[in-house]
Amino acid sequence: MPLTQNGPYAKIIGVIEELKKTDIPANRKAILQPLIDYIQAKVSEGNAIRINFICTHNSRRSHLSQIWAQTMASYFNISGVACYSGGTEATALFPMVVETLKKQGFHIQKLSDSDNPIYAIKYAENEHPIIGFSKKLDDAFNPTSTFAAVMTCDSANEACPFVPGAEKRIPIAFEDPKAFDGTPQQAEKYEERSLQIATELHYVFSQITF
Repeated sequence: MPLTQNGPYAKIIGVIEELKKTDIPANRKAILQPLIDYIQAKVSEGNAIRINFICTHNSRRSHLSQIWAQTMASYFNISGVACYSGGTEATALFPMVVETLKKQGFHIQKLSDSDNPIYAIKYAENEHPIIGFSKKLDDAFNPTSTFAAVMTCDSANEACPFVPGAEKRIPIAFEDPKAFDGTPQQAEKYEERSLQIATELHYVFSQITF
């Protein structure tokens, strides 16, 4: 597959280029602004940027957010960004999320086959893969301090008024595509949610200046 010189796979670049045509409502931009401010402050200070995306089950929205945020950091050449995800409980990365990301250009390898499979998710030829599996937000795989906790669902936001170790807590909720599981609209709605998350994170990282 053709590659960009120092960034995501060409197919992912194509998806990102299409995202630029999507307008983000002013109310959503206001919701995203605290994350922009957090990243900008870290870049301006020359500090590492750690973001843990948190949802109830760490199965859908939090993974999509983690993966697209890491991809956008690469796309905009913002170094020192490490993105994570976690839940208030551990379940499994939902298979439709994997299929959706594959269609959008990610290279995904299943490393283990269990009730909670582990995936290697690559967004660029020369970058480390993102290790995707469901875990609690305080899992040893995640940072313990100096990170932003981004709450990607209302239930996790309400259940976790305090996230241990987080220096900033930022609610950015997305609608759950799980509502369409088992319906004819399932694949369409997962793609729609993935693209919404990608669009909003593209906006976030596009606002960062050096």
